[in-house]
Amino acid sequence: MASPPRQREREPETTEKEQEPERERVCDECNGGTLVKSEDQGELVCDQCGLIVEGTNIDHGPEWRAFNHSERQNKSRVGAPTTQTMHDKGLTTSIDWKNQDAYGRSISSDKRNQMRRLRKWQERIRTKDAGERNLQFALSETDRMASSLGIPRSVREVACVMYRRALDEDLIRGRSIEGVATSTLYAACRMEGIPRSLEEVAAVSRVERKEIGRTYRYVAQELGLEMEPVNPKKYVPRFCSELELSEEVQVKANEIIDTTTEKGLLSGKSPTGYAAAAIYAASLLCNEKKTQREVSDVAQVTEVTIRNRYQEQIEAMGIHE
Repeated sequence: MASPPRQREREPETTEKEQEPERERVCDECNGGTLVKSEDQGELVCDQCGLIVEGTNIDHGPEWRAFNHSERQNKSRVGAPTTQTMHDKGLTTSIDWKNQDAYGRSISSDKRNQMRRLRKWQERIRTKDAGERNLQFALSETDRMASSLGIPRSVREVACVMYRRALDEDLIRGRSIEGVATSTLYAACRMEGIPRSLEEVAAVSRVERKEIGRTYRYVAQELGLEMEPVNPKKYVPRFCSELELSEEVQVKANEIIDTTTEKGLLSGKSPTGYAAAAIYAASLLCNEKKTQREVSDVAQVTEVTIRNRYQEQIEAMGIHE
């Protein structure tokens, strides 16, 4: 019985000539400069004489030029970017409040009544269900409180994204919309390193401080937010600015906070009260005295808190009155 023919295993073909490494291109004009690719325009430029060897890049910017903000707004043909601070992310259109036509001329009274009805219905149809109405009210409240506290736009975006997550996971049920919106704004401030105390947030909110704290702890636990303890040094520049204190006081207050924190005095203490006491002590040491009442009004803590923290800090620093 004849055995089947054995197939010869094909060995991979090997090339005798190895690929030579690509040589560095040099400029044909000066024969000495090296060609580099610019990061902004993508052009191939000689680093010695500046000759542009290749410039076949595509400019993705607009074909027009503008030299100020008004020109840029007039020439732009695109809308505003999407944002999380609006319930529809800014994708819907809105009817202008001006009673003018496309040429800037005033419209008749009949047209005004018609446009008023259209605006009213346009506002009604922007929200299709209770969930969107909830979101619209909460995000408008977040924007109002953030404007009062002077919080930047990036932190507002984080707070709105956090509220959307809470709404998707049904954390709003049984709690007030204002309470959850305020707690997410406070959480966003802590996550982004913006020093705003719970008392400051409660001052611009329509919810009591106790409810904000309780809702904040619940939302942070359910959403798995990792919150680091607030550093009292973050409050020092703002408090000193409101008290009109010098840079020397700020440096001394930060030094007091660093020294006393290393000795374990910060544990379990309010960061705003701790910072206020350090500023009060620094103002005395730098001969720019401020009363405890003035510091407590700015930091929104009691004078008793400032006195207690002040005594602890000067004892830890070894300073005798």
